[in-house]
Amino acid sequence: MNKNTTELQRGLKNRHIQLIAMGGAIGTGLFLGSAHVIQSAGPSIILGYAIGGFIAFLIMRQLGEMIVHEPVAGSFSHFAYKYWGKFPGFLTGWNYWILYILVAMTELTAVAKYINYWWPHIPAWASVLFFFIIITLVNLGNVKFYGESEFWLSIIKVAAVVSMIIFGIFLLFTADANSTASFSNLWTHGGFFPNGFEGLFFMLAFLMFAFGGIELIGMAAAEADNPKKTIPKAINQVVFRILIFYVGSLTILLSLVPWNQLELGGLDKSPFVMIFSQLGINWAAHLLNFIILTAALSVYNSGMYANSRMLYSLAKQGNAPKVFAKVNKQGVPIPAVLLSAALIFGCVLLNYFVPEKALSNLIYIVVGALVLNWAMITLTHLQFRRAKRILNFKTSYTALWSPISNYIVLIFIALILFIMWKEGLMGAVIMIPIWITFMLVLFDRLNPKDLSDVKVESD
Repeated sequence: MNKNTTELQRGLKNRHIQLIAMGGAIGTGLFLGSAHVIQSAGPSIILGYAIGGFIAFLIMRQLGEMIVHEPVAGSFSHFAYKYWGKFPGFLTGWNYWILYILVAMTELTAVAKYINYWWPHIPAWASVLFFFIIITLVNLGNVKFYGESEFWLSIIKVAAVVSMIIFGIFLLFTADANSTASFSNLWTHGGFFPNGFEGLFFMLAFLMFAFGGIELIGMAAAEADNPKKTIPKAINQVVFRILIFYVGSLTILLSLVPWNQLELGGLDKSPFVMIFSQLGINWAAHLLNFIILTAALSVYNSGMYANSRMLYSLAKQGNAPKVFAKVNKQGVPIPAVLLSAALIFGCVLLNYFVPEKALSNLIYIVVGALVLNWAMITLTHLQFRRAKRILNFKTSYTALWSPISNYIVLIFIALILFIMWKEGLMGAVIMIPIWITFMLVLFDRLNPKDLSDVKVESD
Protein backbone atom coordinates (compact mmCIF):
# COMPACT_ATOMS: atom_id res chain seq x y z
CA MET A 1 0.00 0.00 0.00
CA ASN A 2 1.13 3.57 -0.57
CA LYS A 3 1.59 6.05 2.19
CA ASN A 4 -1.81 7.67 1.62
CA THR A 5 -3.54 4.47 2.62
CA THR A 6 -1.35 3.17 5.43
CA GLU A 7 -0.32 6.10 7.61
CA LEU A 8 -2.01 8.78 9.67
CA GLN A 9 -1.39 12.39 8.68
CA ARG A 10 0.09 15.14 10.85
CA GLY A 11 -2.73 17.64 10.59
CA LEU A 12 -3.16 18.81 14.20
CA LYS A 13 -1.68 22.19 15.18
CA ASN A 14 -0.76 23.34 18.70
CA ARG A 15 -4.18 24.94 19.23
CA HIS A 16 -5.86 21.65 18.28
CA ILE A 17 -3.71 19.61 20.69
CA GLN A 18 -4.36 22.06 23.53
CA LEU A 19 -8.11 22.02 23.07
CA ILE A 20 -8.35 18.26 22.46
CA ALA A 21 -6.78 17.64 25.87
CA MET A 22 -8.94 20.25 27.58
CA GLY A 23 -12.00 19.02 25.73
CA GLY A 24 -11.41 15.47 26.90
CA ALA A 25 -11.23 16.44 30.56
CA ILE A 26 -13.86 19.19 30.94
CA GLY A 27 -17.13 17.31 30.63
CA THR A 28 -19.67 15.29 32.55
CA GLY A 29 -17.34 14.66 35.49
CA LEU A 30 -17.37 18.37 36.29
CA PHE A 31 -20.73 19.58 35.01
CA LEU A 32 -22.95 16.68 36.11
CA GLY A 33 -20.89 14.30 38.28
CA SER A 34 -19.87 17.03 40.73
CA ALA A 35 -23.45 17.04 42.08
CA HIS A 36 -22.89 13.66 43.70
CA VAL A 37 -19.61 14.79 45.27
CA ILE A 38 -21.06 18.09 46.59
CA GLN A 39 -23.79 16.21 48.46
CA SER A 40 -21.19 14.12 50.30
CA ALA A 41 -18.17 16.42 50.60
CA GLY A 42 -19.70 19.93 50.58
CA PRO A 43 -17.18 22.73 49.89
CA SER A 44 -14.24 20.34 50.39
CA ILE A 45 -14.91 19.19 46.82
CA ILE A 46 -12.59 22.08 45.90
CA LEU A 47 -9.68 20.38 47.73
CA GLY A 48 -10.67 17.07 46.11
CA TYR A 49 -10.29 18.48 42.61
CA ALA A 50 -6.95 20.04 43.59
CA ILE A 51 -5.69 16.61 44.72
CA GLY A 52 -7.03 14.99 41.54
CA GLY A 53 -5.39 17.65 39.40
CA PHE A 54 -2.02 17.09 41.07
CA ILE A 55 -2.16 13.32 40.43
CA ALA A 56 -3.28 13.93 36.85
CA PHE A 57 -0.34 16.29 36.30
CA LEU A 58 2.16 13.68 37.52
CA ILE A 59 0.68 11.08 35.15
CA MET A 60 0.74 13.53 32.25
CA ARG A 61 4.40 14.40 32.79
CA GLN A 62 5.25 10.69 32.81
CA LEU A 63 3.32 10.10 29.60
CA GLY A 64 4.72 13.31 28.13
CA GLU A 65 8.34 12.19 28.56
CA MET A 66 7.59 9.09 26.49
CA ILE A 67 5.51 10.68 23.71
CA VAL A 68 7.93 13.58 23.15
CA HIS A 69 10.71 11.03 22.77
CA GLU A 70 8.61 8.88 20.42
CA PRO A 71 5.41 10.50 19.02
CA VAL A 72 3.51 7.48 17.71
CA ALA A 73 -0.11 6.37 17.35
CA GLY A 74 -1.59 4.57 20.32
CA SER A 75 1.22 6.01 22.42
CA PHE A 76 1.04 4.25 25.79
CA SER A 77 0.09 0.92 24.23
CA HIS A 78 3.14 1.16 22.01
CA PHE A 79 5.42 2.10 24.91
CA ALA A 80 4.13 -0.73 27.10
CA TYR A 81 4.69 -3.11 24.19
CA LYS A 82 8.21 -1.87 23.47
CA TYR A 83 9.62 -1.23 26.95
CA TRP A 84 7.69 -3.67 29.14
CA GLY A 85 6.49 -6.61 27.08
CA LYS A 86 3.99 -7.93 24.57
CA PHE A 87 1.18 -8.60 27.03
CA PRO A 88 1.37 -5.19 28.83
CA GLY A 89 1.15 -3.53 25.40
CA PHE A 90 -1.77 -5.72 24.45
CA LEU A 91 -3.59 -5.10 27.75
CA THR A 92 -2.95 -1.35 27.75
CA GLY A 93 -4.22 -0.90 24.21
CA TRP A 94 -7.40 -2.92 24.55
CA ASN A 95 -8.17 -1.54 28.02
CA TYR A 96 -7.91 2.02 26.70
CA TRP A 97 -10.10 1.17 23.76
CA ILE A 98 -12.79 -0.32 25.99
CA LEU A 99 -12.38 2.60 28.41
CA TYR A 100 -13.21 5.14 25.75
CA ILE A 101 -16.10 3.09 24.44
CA LEU A 102 -17.50 3.39 27.97
CA VAL A 103 -16.57 7.11 28.25
CA ALA A 104 -18.32 7.84 24.97
CA MET A 105 -21.41 5.97 26.20
CA THR A 106 -21.30 7.93 29.48
CA GLU A 107 -21.14 11.30 27.73
CA LEU A 108 -23.90 10.33 25.31
CA THR A 109 -26.10 9.34 28.24
CA ALA A 110 -25.37 12.68 29.90
CA VAL A 111 -26.42 14.46 26.68
CA ALA A 112 -29.92 13.03 27.13
CA LYS A 113 -30.06 14.55 30.66
CA TYR A 114 -29.23 18.01 29.28
CA ILE A 115 -31.81 17.71 26.50
CA ASN A 116 -34.44 16.69 29.07
CA TYR A 117 -33.82 19.94 30.96
CA TRP A 118 -35.61 21.71 28.09
CA TRP A 119 -37.76 18.91 26.72
CA PRO A 120 -38.43 16.36 29.47
CA HIS A 121 -40.78 14.36 27.26
CA ILE A 122 -38.13 13.41 24.68
CA PRO A 123 -37.00 9.84 25.47
CA ALA A 124 -33.33 9.50 26.35
CA TRP A 125 -32.63 6.95 23.60
CA ALA A 126 -33.88 9.35 20.89
CA SER A 127 -31.47 12.14 21.93
CA VAL A 128 -28.64 9.63 22.18
CA LEU A 129 -29.34 8.22 18.71
CA PHE A 130 -29.44 11.68 17.08
CA PHE A 131 -26.08 12.83 18.46
CA PHE A 132 -24.53 9.40 17.90
CA ILE A 133 -25.12 9.82 14.15
CA ILE A 134 -23.76 13.41 14.10
CA ILE A 135 -20.49 12.67 15.95
CA THR A 136 -19.85 9.49 13.96
CA LEU A 137 -20.07 11.51 10.72
CA VAL A 138 -17.63 14.11 12.16
CA ASN A 139 -15.08 11.37 12.92
CA LEU A 140 -15.38 9.94 9.42
CA GLY A 141 -14.02 13.25 8.06
CA ASN A 142 -10.27 14.01 7.90
CA VAL A 143 -8.24 14.74 11.02
CA LYS A 144 -8.18 18.50 10.34
CA PHE A 145 -11.99 18.47 10.27
CA TYR A 146 -12.04 16.57 13.56
CA GLY A 147 -9.42 18.94 15.03
CA GLU A 148 -11.44 22.01 14.03
CA SER A 149 -14.73 20.60 15.35
CA GLU A 150 -13.13 19.70 18.68
CA PHE A 151 -11.34 23.06 18.82
CA TRP A 152 -14.58 25.04 18.52
CA LEU A 153 -16.61 22.74 20.81
CA SER A 154 -13.89 23.12 23.45
CA ILE A 155 -13.61 26.89 22.89
CA ILE A 156 -17.33 27.22 23.66
CA LYS A 157 -17.12 25.43 27.00
CA VAL A 158 -13.81 27.02 28.04
CA ALA A 159 -15.19 30.49 27.26
CA ALA A 160 -18.36 29.58 29.15
CA VAL A 161 -16.51 28.45 32.28
CA VAL A 162 -14.38 31.62 32.26
CA SER A 163 -17.47 33.81 31.72
CA MET A 164 -19.32 31.99 34.49
CA ILE A 165 -16.43 32.56 36.92
CA ILE A 166 -16.33 36.28 36.02
CA PHE A 167 -20.14 36.59 36.28
CA GLY A 168 -20.09 34.73 39.60
CA ILE A 169 -17.43 37.09 40.99
CA PHE A 170 -19.57 40.04 39.86
CA LEU A 171 -22.60 38.61 41.70
CA LEU A 172 -20.52 38.04 44.83
CA PHE A 173 -19.15 41.58 44.95
CA THR A 174 -22.50 43.23 44.13
CA ALA A 175 -24.58 41.08 46.51
CA ASP A 176 -26.86 42.97 48.93
CA ALA A 177 -27.66 42.08 52.54
CA ASN A 178 -30.57 39.80 51.53
CA SER A 179 -28.48 37.75 49.09
CA THR A 180 -27.22 34.25 49.83
CA ALA A 181 -24.06 34.98 47.85
CA SER A 182 -20.94 35.16 50.01
CA PHE A 183 -17.51 33.55 50.19
CA SER A 184 -18.43 32.61 53.77
CA ASN A 185 -20.69 29.90 52.33
CA LEU A 186 -17.51 27.86 51.93
CA TRP A 187 -17.10 27.45 55.69
CA THR A 188 -20.24 28.59 57.57
CA HIS A 189 -22.67 25.75 56.74
CA GLY A 190 -21.14 22.88 58.64
CA GLY A 191 -17.58 23.98 57.84
CA PHE A 192 -15.32 23.26 54.88
CA PHE A 193 -15.61 19.54 55.72
CA PRO A 194 -19.32 19.31 56.71
CA ASN A 195 -19.23 15.51 56.78
CA GLY A 196 -15.64 15.29 58.02
CA PHE A 197 -12.64 14.37 55.89
CA GLU A 198 -14.33 11.02 55.28
CA GLY A 199 -17.01 12.80 53.27
CA LEU A 200 -14.35 13.88 50.79
CA PHE A 201 -12.13 10.79 51.04
CA PHE A 202 -14.84 8.39 49.98
CA MET A 203 -15.73 10.61 47.03
CA LEU A 204 -12.21 10.64 45.58
CA ALA A 205 -12.94 7.64 43.34
CA PHE A 206 -15.99 9.29 41.82
CA LEU A 207 -14.17 12.59 41.58
CA MET A 208 -11.28 11.11 39.55
CA PHE A 209 -13.70 10.33 36.75
CA ALA A 210 -13.53 14.03 35.95
CA PHE A 211 -9.83 13.83 35.06
CA GLY A 212 -10.20 10.98 32.61
CA GLY A 213 -9.39 12.33 29.15
CA ILE A 214 -6.26 14.37 29.74
CA GLU A 215 -4.21 11.49 28.31
CA LEU A 216 -5.80 12.23 24.91
CA ILE A 217 -2.67 14.26 24.19
CA GLY A 218 -0.88 10.94 23.85
CA MET A 219 -3.41 9.71 21.31
CA ALA A 220 -3.05 12.85 19.20
CA ALA A 221 0.78 12.76 19.16
CA ALA A 222 1.02 10.81 15.88
CA GLU A 223 -1.08 13.43 14.10
CA ALA A 224 0.46 16.48 15.75
CA ASP A 225 2.40 18.97 13.68
CA ASN A 226 5.85 19.36 15.35
CA PRO A 227 5.01 17.12 18.38
CA LYS A 228 8.35 17.71 20.15
CA LYS A 229 7.33 21.35 20.60
CA THR A 230 3.55 21.19 20.87
CA ILE A 231 3.21 18.22 23.27
CA PRO A 232 5.30 19.64 26.18
CA LYS A 233 3.56 23.00 25.83
CA ALA A 234 0.14 21.33 25.85
CA ILE A 235 0.89 19.21 28.92
CA ASN A 236 2.34 22.07 30.96
CA GLN A 237 -0.49 24.46 30.14
CA VAL A 238 -3.50 22.19 29.93
CA VAL A 239 -3.31 20.55 33.34
CA PHE A 240 -2.99 23.89 35.11
CA ARG A 241 -5.81 25.38 33.06
CA ILE A 242 -8.09 22.46 33.84
CA LEU A 243 -7.24 22.74 37.53
CA ILE A 244 -8.03 26.48 37.50
CA PHE A 245 -11.34 25.82 35.76
CA TYR A 246 -12.34 23.07 38.19
CA VAL A 247 -11.22 24.73 41.40
CA GLY A 248 -12.13 28.26 40.29
CA SER A 249 -15.61 27.45 38.99
CA LEU A 250 -16.59 25.36 42.02
CA THR A 251 -15.22 27.96 44.48
CA ILE A 252 -17.39 30.64 42.88
CA LEU A 253 -20.49 28.46 42.49
CA LEU A 254 -20.44 27.19 46.08
CA SER A 255 -20.03 30.77 47.27
CA LEU A 256 -23.17 31.90 45.42
CA VAL A 257 -25.54 29.42 47.09
CA PRO A 258 -24.93 27.43 50.32
CA TRP A 259 -24.10 23.86 49.33
CA ASN A 260 -26.75 22.40 51.65
CA GLN A 261 -29.49 24.43 49.94
CA LEU A 262 -28.89 22.98 46.51
CA GLU A 263 -31.76 20.82 45.26
CA LEU A 264 -29.61 18.47 43.22
CA GLY A 265 -31.16 15.09 43.74
CA GLY A 266 -28.28 13.02 42.35
CA LEU A 267 -26.89 12.73 38.83
CA ASP A 268 -29.95 14.00 37.01
CA LYS A 269 -29.21 17.67 37.60
CA SER A 270 -26.17 19.85 37.06
CA PRO A 271 -25.12 22.01 40.05
CA PHE A 272 -23.98 24.63 37.53
CA VAL A 273 -27.48 24.96 36.11
CA MET A 274 -29.30 24.57 39.45
CA ILE A 275 -27.35 27.33 41.20
CA PHE A 276 -28.33 29.95 38.63
CA SER A 277 -31.91 28.62 38.61
CA GLN A 278 -32.13 29.00 42.39
CA LEU A 279 -30.73 32.53 42.11
CA GLY A 280 -33.58 33.32 39.69
CA ILE A 281 -31.22 33.96 36.75
CA ASN A 282 -33.01 31.69 34.31
CA TRP A 283 -31.25 32.95 31.19
CA ALA A 284 -27.89 31.97 32.70
CA ALA A 285 -29.24 28.54 33.63
CA HIS A 286 -30.46 27.92 30.07
CA LEU A 287 -27.21 29.19 28.57
CA LEU A 288 -25.17 27.00 30.91
CA ASN A 289 -27.24 23.97 30.00
CA PHE A 290 -26.43 24.60 26.34
CA ILE A 291 -22.75 25.00 27.17
CA ILE A 292 -22.73 21.79 29.20
CA LEU A 293 -24.42 20.00 26.32
CA THR A 294 -21.58 21.06 23.99
CA ALA A 295 -19.09 19.96 26.66
CA ALA A 296 -20.48 16.44 26.72
CA LEU A 297 -20.50 16.30 22.91
CA SER A 298 -16.90 17.51 22.90
CA VAL A 299 -15.76 14.70 25.21
CA TYR A 300 -17.75 12.17 23.18
CA ASN A 301 -16.14 13.50 20.00
CA SER A 302 -12.67 13.13 21.57
CA GLY A 303 -13.58 9.68 22.86
CA MET A 304 -14.50 8.35 19.43
CA TYR A 305 -11.28 9.84 18.03
CA ALA A 306 -9.22 8.10 20.75
CA ASN A 307 -11.06 4.82 20.14
CA SER A 308 -10.29 4.73 16.46
CA ARG A 309 -6.62 5.71 16.82
CA MET A 310 -5.97 3.13 19.53
CA LEU A 311 -7.62 0.40 17.45
CA TYR A 312 -5.49 1.52 14.47
CA SER A 313 -2.37 1.24 16.65
CA LEU A 314 -3.37 -2.21 17.92
CA ALA A 315 -3.81 -3.39 14.33
CA LYS A 316 -0.36 -2.01 13.38
CA GLN A 317 1.12 -3.97 16.30
CA GLY A 318 -0.61 -7.17 15.18
CA ASN A 319 -2.88 -7.11 18.24
CA ALA A 320 -6.05 -6.51 16.22
CA PRO A 321 -7.23 -7.58 12.74
CA LYS A 322 -5.20 -5.94 9.95
CA VAL A 323 -8.29 -4.34 8.44
CA PHE A 324 -8.27 -1.77 11.27
CA ALA A 325 -4.82 -0.51 10.18
CA LYS A 326 -6.26 0.72 6.88
CA VAL A 327 -6.82 4.44 6.37
CA ASN A 328 -8.38 6.36 3.49
CA LYS A 329 -6.72 9.01 1.34
CA GLN A 330 -7.37 11.63 4.05
CA GLY A 331 -5.54 9.52 6.62
CA VAL A 332 -8.68 8.49 8.54
CA PRO A 333 -8.85 4.88 9.85
CA ILE A 334 -12.42 4.30 8.59
CA PRO A 335 -12.80 0.62 9.70
CA ALA A 336 -11.56 1.53 13.21
CA VAL A 337 -14.03 4.45 13.43
CA LEU A 338 -16.94 2.26 12.28
CA LEU A 339 -16.23 -0.57 14.76
CA SER A 340 -15.90 1.89 17.65
CA ALA A 341 -19.17 3.52 16.58
CA ALA A 342 -20.91 0.14 16.38
CA LEU A 343 -20.05 -0.63 20.02
CA ILE A 344 -20.92 2.88 21.22
CA PHE A 345 -24.33 2.28 19.64
CA GLY A 346 -24.91 0.00 22.65
CA CYS A 347 -25.48 3.25 24.56
CA VAL A 348 -28.70 3.78 22.60
CA LEU A 349 -29.94 0.36 23.75
CA LEU A 350 -28.83 0.98 27.35
CA ASN A 351 -30.80 4.23 27.49
CA TYR A 352 -33.79 2.51 25.96
CA PHE A 353 -33.96 -0.31 28.50
CA VAL A 354 -32.57 1.25 31.75
CA PRO A 355 -32.53 5.06 31.29
CA GLU A 356 -32.69 5.82 35.02
CA LYS A 357 -29.56 3.82 35.97
CA ALA A 358 -27.50 4.09 32.79
CA LEU A 359 -25.32 7.06 33.82
CA SER A 360 -24.34 6.03 37.37
CA ASN A 361 -23.55 2.45 36.30
CA LEU A 362 -21.39 3.64 33.42
CA ILE A 363 -19.41 6.14 35.55
CA TYR A 364 -18.36 3.55 38.12
CA ILE A 365 -17.35 1.02 35.44
CA VAL A 366 -15.33 3.75 33.71
CA VAL A 367 -13.45 4.58 36.94
CA GLY A 368 -12.30 0.94 37.20
CA ALA A 369 -10.96 0.95 33.61
CA LEU A 370 -9.49 4.43 34.12
CA VAL A 371 -7.37 3.55 37.18
CA LEU A 372 -6.06 0.45 35.38
CA ASN A 373 -5.10 2.66 32.44
CA TRP A 374 -3.29 5.14 34.71
CA ALA A 375 -1.52 2.32 36.55
CA MET A 376 -0.30 0.91 33.22
CA ILE A 377 0.96 4.34 32.11
CA THR A 378 2.96 4.96 35.30
CA LEU A 379 4.35 1.38 35.40
CA THR A 380 5.29 1.60 31.70
CA HIS A 381 7.10 4.86 32.42
CA LEU A 382 9.21 3.11 35.07
CA GLN A 383 10.20 0.51 32.45
CA PHE A 384 10.89 3.28 29.92
CA ARG A 385 13.18 5.13 32.35
CA ARG A 386 14.97 1.88 33.18
CA ALA A 387 15.64 1.21 29.48
CA LYS A 388 16.96 4.73 28.88
CA ARG A 389 19.10 4.60 32.03
CA ILE A 390 20.78 1.39 30.79
CA LEU A 391 21.57 3.15 27.50
CA ASN A 392 22.68 6.27 29.42
CA PHE A 393 20.20 8.25 27.30
CA LYS A 394 18.70 11.52 28.56
CA THR A 395 15.29 12.54 27.25
CA SER A 396 14.54 16.13 26.25
CA TYR A 397 11.34 16.39 28.31
CA THR A 398 11.48 14.67 31.70
CA ALA A 399 8.80 13.55 34.13
CA LEU A 400 8.42 15.38 37.42
CA TRP A 401 10.16 13.76 40.44
CA SER A 402 10.39 10.32 38.83
CA PRO A 403 10.50 7.60 40.16
CA ILE A 404 9.00 9.04 43.39
CA SER A 405 6.06 10.49 41.42
CA ASN A 406 5.39 7.04 39.93
CA TYR A 407 5.04 5.49 43.39
CA ILE A 408 2.83 8.41 44.55
CA VAL A 409 0.50 7.69 41.62
CA LEU A 410 0.44 3.94 42.35
CA ILE A 411 -0.34 4.51 46.06
CA PHE A 412 -3.15 6.89 45.07
CA ILE A 413 -4.58 4.31 42.64
CA ALA A 414 -4.51 1.69 45.44
CA LEU A 415 -6.46 4.17 47.61
CA ILE A 416 -9.04 4.65 44.85
CA LEU A 417 -9.58 0.88 44.62
CA PHE A 418 -9.92 0.67 48.42
CA ILE A 419 -12.51 3.45 48.37
CA MET A 420 -14.47 1.76 45.60
CA TRP A 421 -14.46 -1.49 47.57
CA LYS A 422 -15.64 0.20 50.79
CA GLU A 423 -18.32 2.19 48.97
CA GLY A 424 -20.10 -0.87 47.67
CA LEU A 425 -18.42 -0.95 44.26
CA MET A 426 -16.81 -4.33 44.82
CA GLY A 427 -18.11 -5.48 41.44
CA ALA A 428 -16.12 -2.77 39.60
CA VAL A 429 -12.94 -3.67 41.56
CA ILE A 430 -13.38 -7.43 41.07
CA MET A 431 -13.87 -6.84 37.35
CA ILE A 432 -10.28 -5.56 37.02
CA PRO A 433 -8.52 -8.93 37.71
CA ILE A 434 -11.26 -10.74 35.74
CA TRP A 435 -10.68 -8.38 32.80
CA ILE A 436 -6.87 -8.84 33.00
CA THR A 437 -7.32 -12.64 33.06
CA PHE A 438 -9.65 -12.49 30.04
CA MET A 439 -7.11 -10.35 28.18
CA LEU A 440 -4.35 -12.85 29.06
CA VAL A 441 -6.35 -15.73 27.59
CA LEU A 442 -7.17 -13.70 24.47
CA PHE A 443 -3.54 -12.64 24.11
CA ASP A 444 -2.41 -16.25 24.29
CA ARG A 445 -4.87 -17.19 21.55
CA LEU A 446 -3.92 -14.38 19.20
CA ASN A 447 -0.14 -14.79 19.65
CA PRO A 448 0.86 -11.28 18.47
CA LYS A 449 3.83 -10.74 16.24
CA ASP A 450 7.18 -9.44 17.42
CA LEU A 451 7.44 -5.66 17.88
CA SER A 452 10.43 -5.53 15.58
CA ASP A 453 7.97 -6.05 12.75
CA VAL A 454 6.04 -2.93 13.69
CA LYS A 455 6.72 0.20 11.65
CA VAL A 456 7.35 3.13 13.99
CA GLU A 457 6.87 6.72 12.87
CA SER A 458 9.62 9.08 13.87
CA ASP A 459 10.04 12.76 13.61
